[in-house]
Order: sequence, then C-alpha cells, then structure tokens
Amino acid sequence: MEAARNPQTPDTGDALPGAGQPIYVTQPFLPPLEEFIPYLREIWATRKLTNGGPFHQQLEASLCEFLGVRHIALFANGTLGLVTALQALRITGEVITTPYSFVATAHALLWNGIKPVFVDIDPVTLNLDPARIEAAITPQTTAILPVHCYGRPCDVAAIQRIADIYNLRVIYDAAHAFGVGDGSGSVLVHGDLSVLSFHATKVFTTFEGGAIVCPDAKTKQRIDHLKNFGFVDETTVVAPGINGKMSEVNAALGLLQLQHFGRAINRRREVDALYRERLATVRGIRCLPVGDDYSSNFAYFPILVEAEYPIGRDALYSALKRHDIHPRRYFYPLISEFPMYRGLPSAARDNLPSASRVAEQVLCLPIYPALQDADVVRVADLIAGFGSGSK
Repeated sequence: MEAARNPQTPDTGDALPGAGQPIYVTQPFLPPLEEFIPYLREIWATRKLTNGGPFHQQLEASLCEFLGVRHIALFANGTLGLVTALQALRITGEVITTPYSFVATAHALLWNGIKPVFVDIDPVTLNLDPARIEAAITPQTTAILPVHCYGRPCDVAAIQRIADIYNLRVIYDAAHAFGVGDGSGSVLVHGDLSVLSFHATKVFTTFEGGAIVCPDAKTKQRIDHLKNFGFVDETTVVAPGINGKMSEVNAALGLLQLQHFGRAINRRREVDALYRERLATVRGIRCLPVGDDYSSNFAYFPILVEAEYPIGRDALYSALKRHDIHPRRYFYPLISEFPMYRGLPSAARDNLPSASRVAEQVLCLPIYPALQDADVVRVADLIAGFGSGSK
C-alpha cells in the first residue's frame, strides 16, 4: 500500500503570522548526504543500475536478517507488490478487504480483475474485524486482504482460522508495518504473503519502493519472474510479468537507511509519548492505544475527534492549517466511497458503520524524527485551545 493521498477539501485560509515553518503530517528521514555519496560512486563505477544488481541483492539479504523473515522480493513500489502478490497466488473471484485504507489496497484487486468485498473494521484496532468476515464469504471468495492499519497488527490468529476453514489465501497489506513485531516475532510472517511499502512517507524509505515477504524460495522465484516480465533467462519467458524491479539507487539508499532505523524509531517513540502526555486531558480527543502485545514502529499518530470536542474534525483540520500545521484525514473518505467502488453492495455505509464513523473522526497529526518537541507541544496546545474555545 502506497502512502495515503486521498483527495482533501482545499483549505483557502492563510497561515497566521509568526507560525514559523510549516509542519506537515510527515517528513522523510534521510541520512547525511555525505554517507550516500560512496554508494553513488560505486553505481557510477560499475554502471549497474537495475536488474538485480549488487545493492539490490545486498538489500534483500539485509532486510531478511533485519526483519526476521526468510525471503524478500524487492519492488519499485508497494502497489506493484500488491498487484504481483495477487498474481503470484493466482487469486481470482472475490477478495474480502477493508474499506479503511489507502486506495491502492483495493485498486490492486481491480487491476487483477478481482471484485473487492468490503467488511467493517474493529472500532478499537481499526483493522478488519474477523467477527464480520465469515458473513461476507461466498462461493466466489478466494482470499482475504487485511491491512495492519497504522502498523497495529491485525488479529492474525482469528483471520488465519477463518482462512483455514474456508480454504482461503491471506495476503497482508503491511505497508504500515515495517519493523513491527508481535508474539511470534515479525508481524510480516503471517498469512501467505505480506506486502511492504518503502514510499517517502513510510518509516523506512527508499524514495520509492516496496517488497513482498515470501515464505519459501519457490514462491520468491515465481514472484521474481513476475516482476521482470516473466523472464527466466535471455530467451525464456514463463509468465506475463511486469516491470516491477527496484533500481540500484533505491536499494543503496535502503542499505544506508537500515543503519539509522533504530535512532529514527526512538525519536518517533518520543514524539508519540509527548503527544499522549499533552492531549491526555483534552475532552473529546481520543488517542489510539498502543498495545503491550506488539512492538510499534510509531508510523502514525491518529486521534479521533469525538462528539465531546467543541468543534468537528473538519473544523479542527482547517483551524490547524490556518496555523500552517498540516495534518491529514487518513483515511477519509473510505475506499468504498470512491466512484469505482460505491456501486458494490458491500460498499453501502450501513454495511460499514464503524469504518464510516472513524473516517469522519480521524485526524493524523504530524510525526517524524526531525519534529521538534516545541512543535509537538504547539500542535497539542492548539488542539487543547480549540477545545476550550481560547484559540
């Protein structure tokens, strides 16, 4: 899944004077440029730019070790990873998925000629609700495509039980879940495949990029064929593949990013904790809990603007923008409300009450390693002030 870029209602208000630099919902972490130059020099020296070059191979191996998974196939972006994962498992018919995600989750289904079937989310985790999956299964259902929303793991055990009973495949959209662990280790080991995004907005970025986590070498080989036009060798094509390969420049950046990942996540953790401290007593603002049953990557900081808050979510969104603070309404509108999906029976709002309610309440606040404590305090204090009518 790529970074969420759902259309937003334009805000025409001018920023207030004295607000300082704009604060956006995210900012990519980039290592010092001087550390990247030696990688570029090597690429210039070897003239190897793509087609599984040395940095590509090194990054696959390094990611397997870092993430605690057996096999990884790198991609040019996460959306191509989703499209290819469905191809690799030969998914057809109908696939059960969430309406509460970035549109790439469902678009990957349409690109494969598959009908999305939307199922409501759990109102606490905001992930696909396992209790509602079985009722949506038909003879045409072949797979489940859940999303680890905001990096919080799905109820993987419950989803797998359902998949086993009905002989369904499970592909996890793990775009938010890089580095996330649960009781079994990496959350990426669950299901038949997991798909990562390394887009610029993600906690681990290669500018653009993605990957499929594979359970075995045979599956990885099929995926590697599919992402390179189906070529096995110079004259042999075994599948109608696409060009989904990651370049050497992207792979080189990924190798360097791994060296800084721990420090970046620690800073995100500090920002998360400061927001929670400053917002804890603001009536009508609910911070989503971070469970003690998994290790978070602090990829997002979503709040829910509930009825007790004096102004609505959209009013708060616009008010912050007037102060040159730019949160995002991830995920609003729901995927099911876009034109290519709204005609589906499963897209009806009365079928998706929890997702519909959360989409009207959610606001993701700025969080990234370079965000200063003073800026976090300013954002939180503005929210508190709007809530008290003092701003």
